[in-house]
Amino acid sequence: MNMISKQTVILAAAIAMLPCVAYTQEKNMKEKITQTAGREQLGGFAPQFAHFNDDVLFGENWNNEDIDVKTRSIITVVALMSQGITDSSLVHHLQNAKRHGVTKAEIAAVITHVAFYAGWPKAWAVFRLAKEVWSETADPAADAKAQHAARLLFPIGEPNSAFAQYFIGRSYLAPISGEQVKMFNVTFEPRCRNNWHIHHAKKGGGQMLIGIGGRGYYQEWGKEPVEIREGTVIHIPANVKHWHGAAPDSWFSHIAVEIDGEDTSNEWLEPVTDTEYNKLK
Repeated sequence: MNMISKQTVILAAAIAMLPCVAYTQEKNMKEKITQTAGREQLGGFAPQFAHFNDDVLFGENWNNEDIDVKTRSIITVVALMSQGITDSSLVHHLQNAKRHGVTKAEIAAVITHVAFYAGWPKAWAVFRLAKEVWSETADPAADAKAQHAARLLFPIGEPNSAFAQYFIGRSYLAPISGEQVKMFNVTFEPRCRNNWHIHHAKKGGGQMLIGIGGRGYYQEWGKEPVEIREGTVIHIPANVKHWHGAAPDSWFSHIAVEIDGEDTSNEWLEPVTDTEYNKLK
């Protein structure tokens, strides 16, 4: 843990795309919301309004970290619904709420609750829009993935296509640090796991895993599996055969920290069979 304590860990907000809103990723891995719609549409006619819209509302307010983005998205939907605003702006904010992990069950409960205070007809109008955003044909796995992503401090990243041949199930990879100590966020869908493998090194080497979300497992050859939850730290010695991945019923994310060593290399071996994996709880 001494090595990790020397690293600066920065929160990364999983910000979804709104129309005319861009997101720039800074070196500290935090994604910043940058709005341009005000200046593009009203910059010449109402420059002060454009400034307030782009720089204050979206620039300062939406980037304020005192409230997480999922909660802020729900508050915005409630505010628009209470005023009876059911145009494209509400649709965009419903989509934004979904992207930040609000599930179909959660948005239905939110609208129902607000209906008692803001009015039943308004709820009917918002439900019609919400049903389209959270369509009945939506992929339940995608909804679960979005909910998992909203709880994480780091982005899930992109599909781990380069190493897909060494995984059973879908995994995702997001680089966290490429300097000093190499760190990656690796996310596994339920039941996803990597093959048995070895981090070879003549001296030093190995890997460290830090659980940051969901539930997973780590197992060394010939030993019992070890459960990984948020905050669990696993030290993997060099030259030890092992695997790690998600629990059967949970998305799972861990930070993988590469430990420097001499003559290091990775050797990918056979998959973890269903017979081995199904022994997990």
